[in-house]
Amino acid sequence: MSQPVLVVLGAGPGLGLAVARRFAQEGYAAVLATRTEADAEPLAQTLRDDGHEALGVGVDLTDPAEITGVVTGIGTRYGRIDALHFNPSAWREKDPLHLTVPELLEDVALGAGALLPAVQAARPFLGSGARVLVTGSAAADEPSAAAASLGVQKAAVRNLVTSLDATLAPDGIRAVAVQINGVLAKEGPFSPPPIADAMWQAVSRPDDGWSPHVAYDG
Repeated sequence: MSQPVLVVLGAGPGLGLAVARRFAQEGYAAVLATRTEADAEPLAQTLRDDGHEALGVGVDLTDPAEITGVVTGIGTRYGRIDALHFNPSAWREKDPLHLTVPELLEDVALGAGALLPAVQAARPFLGSGARVLVTGSAAADEPSAAAASLGVQKAAVRNLVTSLDATLAPDGIRAVAVQINGVLAKEGPFSPPPIADAMWQAVSRPDDGWSPHVAYDG
C-alpha cells in the first residue's frame, strides 16, 4: 500500500477521532481501535463519509497478547504502519490513601504498559520516518490527589516515550509525547481539533533538533 497508515489505540469520539481526521487530511489511512469493533466502526464511518480511508477494529488494551495480535494484523493487512497514536488512560477516583497496589498496577498497565506490546508488534512495519505519538497530560507534573493513578500513568508513559525514542532513533523512527497542559473541552484551544493539529505538528517535525516531549499550552 502506498498510502501512509495511522493506527489510533484507545480511539474515541473526541481526541482520538480528531487526530485520525487530522492525519487523514494529510493523506493517511486511519485505523481506529476501541474496546470493540462495534464501537470503532461508527468512528471510522465518520471519516469514510468525509471521503477518507478508514477502518474500525476492536482491541482489549489490558491484554498484551490481543494488542500484539491486532497490531500485527493491521500491519500485515496494509504492509506498513507509519504512525501509531497511543491514547488510552484509566480514570479512577481514588486518592493515595484508598488506592490499592493492584488498582494502581492495573491502571498503569493500561495507561503506560500497553504501549510496549503495541510498539513491539508495530516495529516490523515501521519504516524510516515513522512516528510513535502518545497523548500526554499535565497530570504527569501536577497530579490530582483525587485520582492518584492518572498522574502515575502519565509520568510513566512520558518516561517510556523517552526510552522508545532513543531506541528507535537509529532507524529513523521517532517517538513523542504531546503533553496537554489544560482540561479537554468541547470548544476553544483545548478542544480536540487544535490539539490534534498540535499533534500533527509534533510528528511532522524533522529529525534535526527532535525532542521526545512537546508541551501543548493552548
